[in-house]
Amino acid sequence: MNDWRPSYQSRCMSAQQAVQHVKSGDRVVIGHACGEPPTLVEALVERAPELENVEIVHMVAMGSAKYAQPGMEKSFRHNALFVGATTRKAVAEKRGDFTPCFFSEVPRLFRNGLLSVDVVLMQVTPPDEHGFCSFGVSDDYTKAAAESAKLVIAQVNRFLPWTGGDRIHVSEIDCFVEKDEAIVELQPPPIHDVEKAIGKNVASLVENGATLQLGIGAIPDAVLLFLKDKEDLGLHSEMFSDGVVELAEAGVMTNRKKTLHPGKFVATFLMGTRKLYDFVDNNPDVEMYGVDYVNDPYIIGQIDNMVSINSALQVDLMGQVNAEMIGTKQFSGVGGQVDFTRGASRSRNGKAIIAMPSTASHGKISRIVCQLDTGAAVTTSRNDVQYIVTEYGIADLRGKCLRERAKALIAVSHPDFRSTLLAQATEQGLI
Repeated sequence: MNDWRPSYQSRCMSAQQAVQHVKSGDRVVIGHACGEPPTLVEALVERAPELENVEIVHMVAMGSAKYAQPGMEKSFRHNALFVGATTRKAVAEKRGDFTPCFFSEVPRLFRNGLLSVDVVLMQVTPPDEHGFCSFGVSDDYTKAAAESAKLVIAQVNRFLPWTGGDRIHVSEIDCFVEKDEAIVELQPPPIHDVEKAIGKNVASLVENGATLQLGIGAIPDAVLLFLKDKEDLGLHSEMFSDGVVELAEAGVMTNRKKTLHPGKFVATFLMGTRKLYDFVDNNPDVEMYGVDYVNDPYIIGQIDNMVSINSALQVDLMGQVNAEMIGTKQFSGVGGQVDFTRGASRSRNGKAIIAMPSTASHGKISRIVCQLDTGAAVTTSRNDVQYIVTEYGIADLRGKCLRERAKALIAVSHPDFRSTLLAQATEQGLI
């Protein structure tokens, strides 16, 4: 390992040379979210005229996803493990596929060959003096893909932050493309009065010393706004963004009370602005691990006072959660919602929270419904759900019969829809 440099240099090449190794019929896994290697993806797309039936597998695509655009069908077919904005149309128009799976299970699909990996395109930091690279902002399934792939191609990017936890040695990578470019940034969303009200309600459930899992978006960011009077919060989360940095800098999030990885921010991927990337870069208090560890409900359940905060598109009056579909159209995916809901439920004094606005479409549609949309999947079962939070309050469904659940959920729905929901619940025999 001490003499890794000559071998590394011999495997450095241009992006065009590296992607020449991709063959028609290959399954190519692309690094996740902000860890996507844009130079490698662009070079692969340029080869479209000479490739056929290349399967592109990943979760959230933060790039333009040109391989999923109309006209690319002969060359590429996208297989989404989580549908994002740039791939949603391809899946809806059947030019791409969606594979349902828990985020925590993706590494296992790669390793046991159910989704065998021919090529992985990923992004890493330059190697340290011992020849180890950091996965930067995307460990999650990227690590498992690299360990399972027949061919590993890495873009080496000096702008990628060095994060602790898992690493990969240069001996495990086949092709290196040295290309420095800015990491994709995700700007914080605007937070309006509805999100603030939800955030305040959720924050009332968070006790001092709790360890948090937060998603991304206006609601998690709003929750963070109302945690500034808390003490010794911790983080064990699928991902985190800029709001966590503010709590850390304010001395609110110290990780001191964590029963697992005390003193450490633990995550599996990162999405945010340069502020976040600068915070995690060479920060000994930040550790990144594979999603099969971070999102494992058994691991999460070992953390006392674990609070998971996730969102939804719909909740029916039995407590079933739809967090991924609008009618029959796949909008996103399960991600880590069920992993963390189950893990927090098993934590000592843990709390599993689903937080969402009471309405959609500018108040025209209630998100709390008597029945989920026809064709929509149940993301989180009624047996797993604990708290449903809207801007109108908190519905604690634990230990409640169906009649009590329906009443509790109607009470936190938008007032404009309560009479209709009550009538529907009565007609359905729930009340």
